[in-house]
Amino acid sequence: MASLNQISPPGQSAGSESGTTTRSLNRHIGLVGLMWASVGSIIGSGWLFGAKNAVTTAGPAAVISWGIGAVAIVLLALVHAELGGLFPVAGGTARYPHYAFGGLAGMSFGWFSWLQAATVAPIEVEAMIGYAKDTPWASGLQNANGTLTTSGFIVATVLMAVFVAINFLGVKILARTNSITTWLKIFVPLFTIFMLAITSFHGSNFTSHGFAPFGAKGVLAAISTSGIIFALLGFEQAIQIAGESRNPKRDIPRAVLGSVAIGTLIYTLLQVVFIGALPVTAFADGWAKLDFPGIDGPFAGLATLVGLGWLSYVLKVDAVISPGGTGLIYTTSTSRISYGLSRNGYAPQKFEQLDKNGVPWFGLILSFVTGVICFLPFPSWHELVNFITSASVLMYAGAPLAFGALRRRLPDRERSYRLPLGGVISPAAFVVSSLIIYWAGWETLYRLGIAIVLGYVLLGGYAVYAIKKGLPNAPRLNWKSAQWLPVYLLGLGLISWQGGFGNGAGRIPMWYDMGVVAVFAIAIYYWAIRVALPAEAIEREVADVEVVDAGGH
Repeated sequence: MASLNQISPPGQSAGSESGTTTRSLNRHIGLVGLMWASVGSIIGSGWLFGAKNAVTTAGPAAVISWGIGAVAIVLLALVHAELGGLFPVAGGTARYPHYAFGGLAGMSFGWFSWLQAATVAPIEVEAMIGYAKDTPWASGLQNANGTLTTSGFIVATVLMAVFVAINFLGVKILARTNSITTWLKIFVPLFTIFMLAITSFHGSNFTSHGFAPFGAKGVLAAISTSGIIFALLGFEQAIQIAGESRNPKRDIPRAVLGSVAIGTLIYTLLQVVFIGALPVTAFADGWAKLDFPGIDGPFAGLATLVGLGWLSYVLKVDAVISPGGTGLIYTTSTSRISYGLSRNGYAPQKFEQLDKNGVPWFGLILSFVTGVICFLPFPSWHELVNFITSASVLMYAGAPLAFGALRRRLPDRERSYRLPLGGVISPAAFVVSSLIIYWAGWETLYRLGIAIVLGYVLLGGYAVYAIKKGLPNAPRLNWKSAQWLPVYLLGLGLISWQGGFGNGAGRIPMWYDMGVVAVFAIAIYYWAIRVALPAEAIEREVADVEVVDAGGH
């Protein structure tokens, strides 16, 4: 691949397309800032809605769903921890597949990464509005089916603009703002857990209507479709802003693993107390028909139901703070991912231009526009969750593949954290990722397929343009090293179509379908590692990025 940028005086890099200069990212963030970036993303709207959605899909066995989801996220987080210490670069999740498999794979996973990040901020805005719809100021913002009214669309757009405005103040201000909101976001769920546990907890709720009324299929489907994986996502935010970390090799692994531990504990306890605090009348007709006054704001409604009206008001305030903080950090992440995509030659160098505060301003503007567009075709929280979950896990699936390839190609390169049993954990993480995507169901995956095609049109079109024009940042597509990718995408789609999740044809019986996915994923994993870029090509790509990220030093 050609050099991503011409090297300019320290602190700046020349934009070869426009002749303008771009500043290097400022390294201001310490361990606490990195960990809080991830925890602040994990504790968002997922805690407000996830417990209710999970129990209506899996019954009390939703607790098992959270456990399986946590194991999947831990496997992915362990892989990311080594990669984050190995390559502490901005927009890291979008770059690892590029290092290992070249341009085509990097472009693909970069698009998955951007698609996931760009759609989280609008979903958090939806959560803020939805939880508050019973209050006077928000009563006219949503229709009965959860879609936005005209006034709701205007308010949602203003909230997106606030996220962008705070980001323009710079990463130092952003980290300080996020740290404050994150303390509140952790305290309120923990306080809610404590109050519900001591005032209204009925252990019999876990068995009176059956612990697993929907069987294994309900337990597994809940992981992908009820917001469980969506809730636990966010650990990678520390990796996305690694280019702005003071000591990335030491702090990135700690931040990633620490944030997953905190998030998993909080969400599991929330599910337990939600089930235990429900009055029997709420699920008298079965868990699938769970109903009680205020169920649209599950924890706030439950608090009122058990006589904790004052806690309901606290939760409605937090329903602004928690999603707001998550939306804020994902707006940051979106601009950093587009920055990384440009560094790798998949997008115009306009995305690399930074303002005086070291902020990728063009990427921020695009994240705002994208968020506003999302309010149109996906106008409710629930309609966005399944799509985002699948896009997110597909993005994460690139990390285990890159991990395996980089372990084989660069075994002696310095790593601040080396994952024990990485040769086992990495393929396991890829298999679990593939299963989570499959559990989302055909109805979700075919929509994701449309979005993937759109990405190839946009990013692939620019890559062809850059190559034909001979631009300095024109990527090498490395078709040979990515030969497994179209087989994986099409194969997983085919299995989903014939499987039994999400309106699939049901031709592959339960359990056999998951065996097929696992065998297929293992085959893809070792095929990808075998055809990965040679070590010298990987080192060349890494060297190019490290030079420009250092500001020309």
